Amino acid sequence: MESVGSGVKKKAAERQHRAEVLLAGEQLRLRLHDGKLIKDRRYHLRTYPNCFVAKELTDWLVEHKEAPDRETGIRLMQKLMHHNIIHHVCDEHSDYKDARLLYRFRKDDGTFPLDKDIKVFLRGQSLYETLVSIEDSILKAREENGVTYQRTIFGCELIDWLIQEGETGSRKEAVELCRLLLEYGIIQHVLNKHHFFDTKLLYQFCINFRRRRRLTELLNEETLRSLPESPDSPFCLRKLSSEQSASFHSDPPAKEIKLVSALRRSSVASLSGASSSYFPSPPGLGALSSIECNPKSVLTRPVTTDELLSPGAPYVKKMLTIVGDAVGWGFVVRGGSPCHIQAVDPGGPAAAAGMKVCQFVFSVNGIYVLHLDYQTVNNLIMTGPRTLVMEVMEAIH
Repeated sequence: MESVGSGVKKKAAERQHRAEVLLAGEQLRLRLHDGKLIKDRRYHLRTYPNCFVAKELTDWLVEHKEAPDRETGIRLMQKLMHHNIIHHVCDEHSDYKDARLLYRFRKDDGTFPLDKDIKVFLRGQSLYETLVSIEDSILKAREENGVTYQRTIFGCELIDWLIQEGETGSRKEAVELCRLLLEYGIIQHVLNKHHFFDTKLLYQFCINFRRRRRLTELLNEETLRSLPESPDSPFCLRKLSSEQSASFHSDPPAKEIKLVSALRRSSVASLSGASSSYFPSPPGLGALSSIECNPKSVLTRPVTTDELLSPGAPYVKKMLTIVGDAVGWGFVVRGGSPCHIQAVDPGGPAAAAGMKVCQFVFSVNGIYVLHLDYQTVNNLIMTGPRTLVMEVMEAIH
């Protein structure tokens, strides 16, 4: 059986490191948008959309402990420039200068390059997200030679799934895809001994796409390979729209980005009881006054916990599994004892899972919450994993 040569392993490790840089860069971009460091700026009578000031970003990196000092912060940003993630707005500087110069993420102006490496990475990311999002996922922790490996799957099982889901047209095509994913450092044999085969050999996804990265990890490739496993984070890559095939595709030009981010980000802000003036009202809702933006309860009358739980009550319990995107789950909880769903983003993950306004929150990730207020429930949601399992009670009409 064919083993993996040292050349293949070395190349796969290099490509895996590049994937980690892309993921860390995207997570940083979303944080900077949320923190308002990325915005439209004027310089010499010209407006540059969605950009940041290098000196301000270096300050931010040190302040938020993403870099121990300014020198390290500069090295980190230079790393992102080297991987074509950020660039000077006029491309007049090929390196990152800790000065009052304007830089921009290439994803924010549609110039992010889509070479073969990126396309393979995107395909791997898409498959991973699909696998971990399905109920009773076949991607799970398994033991081999007394060691437990995370995110594993048998080779033949992965081939069956690719064909069943229409990802490939034949077993031969599926095997070719998996061998490519292995050569690009996205999957590997758990003992890193074999290439990919359509057998009962055990493979794992090397990259946990949902792990929150620290930027300083990028300066040491060996550190990235030896990081311990960590649970999914609510802060992760943006959910894919039906028009996009993966998270790192270039977005439409600048102005549309704020509108796309607005509704989902406001959902996160509302969920935590915060607000943000940076993001405008979502398209189609019109200009709302401050009173309308913080409306009274959507419930027509108060409902007690005893009423919900009484025998023969006209309510049905439903279980929802919601996979959050980069900016939240897309709903707002209000009230208390019991809490209810106050608002749902019609284009968000919660709506796709079947959540509706006026539903009552029965449990969050297995924790009974009918007796809790919405601040406590919000905290359970925000500090939990990205994949949210909720039981809700809905009135029978």
